[in-house]
This record gives sequence, structure tokens and C-alpha cells, in this order.
Amino acid sequence: MTKNFIGVIIEESLEKKDVLKKIKILGTKVEKVTEKHKTPWIGRWTLHTFEILENQAEAIAKNLSNSLDSKHDWYADFKNDSHHYIVFRHKIFFIDRKSKKQYDEAKKYGLSLGITEYQVDFHPDI
Repeated sequence: MTKNFIGVIIEESLEKKDVLKKIKILGTKVEKVTEKHKTPWIGRWTLHTFEILENQAEAIAKNLSNSLDSKHDWYADFKNDSHHYIVFRHKIFFIDRKSKKQYDEAKKYGLSLGITEYQVDFHPDI
């Protein structure tokens, strides 16, 4: 059972990038932004796949929440075998991965911010 958390953060979603120094980056790729992404204010984004130790996850979630762009609505997320952090600016969901109800709450919140539905389809079919 994996205890460490794995996730992906879009560097351009961060207003404050110092949080990147506090996570172990496993890989990075740059993608061209398309109309489907609904982020016309940027032309490309930098995706960092990262790992966080279980005992650092809550602190990193708080740091990410305070680091996300204040002008646009973004989220970051990371998960292990049992739990999933979904982090919005000033709002963090710590989800039991077996709970469709908890996932639905996070999705509803993301949609209320105007994030497109395909981007907040967090939960696997439970």
C-alpha cells in the first residue's frame, strides 16, 4: 500500500512558486494549451509530476492552497492508495478515495468556481 502521495502541478497555476522547492519533482513536461483547456491567458503549461511524503502532505496542501493564482481558478491534487487531496485556493478537500460523496462535494465546489466539468471529474467510478 502506497503511503506517499503522487500528483501533478501546473507551474503556471502558481502565483508563488516556492512550494516547488518543497516537493520532490519526479518529471516535467511542457504542453501547448488548446482551446479545450479553457486557459486562454497562457500559451503553454509546465506539468510537474511530484511525490510528497505522507507526513508532509497536509503542510504541502496548505502551502499549495496559499500559492495558487489569485486571478484565475485552479486546483492541484495528489493522492495515494487510500486518500486524495484536492487543493483549491483557500479550500482543501481531504478525501477517502472510496467516498463518492466526498468526491462529489469537491467536484461541486470546483464547478461553482467556473472550472470546466471535465477538469473536475476527480473520482474513479466507485
